[in-house]
This record gives sequence, C-alpha cells and structure tokens, in this order.
Amino acid sequence: MEVAAVPGTSPSLPLKTRITLAVISTVTDVSRRSDGTINRSLLRFLDIRAPPNSKPIKGVKTSDVTVDSSRNLWFRVFVPTQPPPSGDPLPVIVFFHGGGFTYLSPDAKAYDAVCRRFASKIPAVVVSVNYRLAPEHRYPSQYDDGFDVLKFLDDNEKKSEAALPGNADISRCFLAGDSAGGNIAHHVAKRACESKFRKLKVIGLTAIQPFFGGEERTESERVIGSSGYLVSPERTDWLWKVFLQAGEGDRDHEAINVSGPRAADISVLTEFPATAVVVGGFDALKDWQRKYYHWLKASGKEAHLWEYPNMIHAFYIFPELPESDQLISQVRDFVHNKCSSMVDPS
Repeated sequence: MEVAAVPGTSPSLPLKTRITLAVISTVTDVSRRSDGTINRSLLRFLDIRAPPNSKPIKGVKTSDVTVDSSRNLWFRVFVPTQPPPSGDPLPVIVFFHGGGFTYLSPDAKAYDAVCRRFASKIPAVVVSVNYRLAPEHRYPSQYDDGFDVLKFLDDNEKKSEAALPGNADISRCFLAGDSAGGNIAHHVAKRACESKFRKLKVIGLTAIQPFFGGEERTESERVIGSSGYLVSPERTDWLWKVFLQAGEGDRDHEAINVSGPRAADISVLTEFPATAVVVGGFDALKDWQRKYYHWLKASGKEAHLWEYPNMIHAFYIFPELPESDQLISQVRDFVHNKCSSMVDPS
C-alpha cells in the first residue's frame, strides 16, 4: 500500500499523547551529556517496568529467557493462550524495541503492552530482545545480540526445556522492530541470509519507521525535524555519534545509511525476506525510510510501503491512536499472507 503523504501544519493528536511526547522528549534530552554519556539515573523517571507473568493478561502469558548472562542478553516471550482454531503452529516474531539504540527495554511498560497486542491479535509467539545499549555498548553489539538470539532459538528448538512453546514454528520466523529496532531487524535479517540454521527461517521483516540516516540533510529532517515530535537532527546526530565506535566513520556508515554510498549489495542475498516499511507523514526520518523501500525494490526484493500520512514517529505505541490498531492489523495480514504462501516444510 503506497499512499501520498502530504501532512498539514501539525498532526492531530489527543492531549494525552501530546503530554506523553513532551515528557519523553524533555527527560531524554536532559539525560544526554555533552561527553557522550547518559544519565541513566534520571531515566528511571520514565522507566516503568512490567514484570513477566505466567498468568494470562489480555490473553497472553509471558516469561523471560536468558541467552547470555555475562552481557545481560535475554528476551521476553509472549505466548497467546488462545491459539488459532485450526490448531496450526504459531509463527514466531523476533522483535527489537526502539529507543535510538540507547533507551528502553523489552520490559518497558509500553513495549510489553505492544508485544502483547501483536501476540494476541496475529496470533504469534513474540520474542522481544533485550539487546545491549549504547553508549556503554557500541556498534555492532546490538546486531550481534540480535543475531545471537536467532542462533539460540535454532539451537534450543529440540531441547526438552525449549525456550519457546511446542506450537511455535521457527521455520516461519519474522523479524520486526520500530525505530532503532527496525534498523537492527534489517541488519539481523542480512546476517541471517548469510548464515545457515537447522530449522529457523526468516520469511518476513516489518521495519516500523526504521532509524536510518546519512550525512546529507533530507527535506523531512529540515522541515519536520524542528517540530519536536521525538526525532530531530540534533537528537539523531547525538545518537549516531554514541552508537558508532570512535573512528568508525560518519553517518554514511553502512549501519546508518543502509541505502547510501557504502551500502551492502543485498541483491545477491536470494533469501532476503519480504519487507514491509512503515512510514509516518510527520516523522522527520520518513525520507530515509522511503529511500530504504526504494533501495529494496531496486535490489530485487519484495517490499511493501505502508504510509500513515498523519502520524508521528513511534505512533503505534500509543493505543489511543486508531492508526495503532490499523498497523497491527496490517502486520497480522502480512504474517498470514507470508505463512500461507509457504510450502509446508513437513
């Protein structure tokens, strides 16, 4: 679905959403230090956590699984308690949260709620990854962690104490993420295509307003970036700087400008998954996201562009916005369509 996005002067948002955006922007801005570090003590004011719960909440039960305690690599599993009437195995969605590679976690209340909605509405088993954060852990730590979760799922698939329920089908695996998580999902998908798994197969990718960038300033960065809706050039420049290792390069680095002058050649990756790219009309990053979509198409990959002309960056984590439910419905249809098009591996 490709819809022309011609936003007006400002998005129409409920007062609750505007207040939340203002608080998040203020606290994260103040937490950034000029020396490239983060005041994580201050961030605790926003850090409302949701513990795992084996008793279903809104039709989904959760548990946390440790992959590597030495680097605090773990994931939260979301399992719907009402599987489809057909009794078919459930697809697995490996999800990467947003936050500029620097903030948040799978047990943040907003992301716990979002993943519950994915698990119940699709339905699917959702694996939400707690990857290491910058600036304490820089590139490529986040990609390493994401890929290692895929290896862990593949290695543990037949163990007696499997990390996932018995009706989870990792041969129907999807990657998904928003903002920085969308960036991670892309790079993990690329690594997965270059690797061999015993059973796990990535067949779809949903990049929700992925966090990409480059040295040039796009029109959307210049025009929308001053609005203060979470994303601005000043904020993203700081995040990219603390993401890369010192001396690693500029914003045209392959990790950042995935479709830029130093882009990887994914045309040779025959198993790169079908990709849905979500774009918001009031997202300062929308030009980079559209470039990503067109680059996928030019590389010979199946790609879909889902535009939300009146939405801001990270709109879908706000359940009060109707477009949030609309996006989850689109993801559900995307997952179902890709699963139904597969030849039964048995």
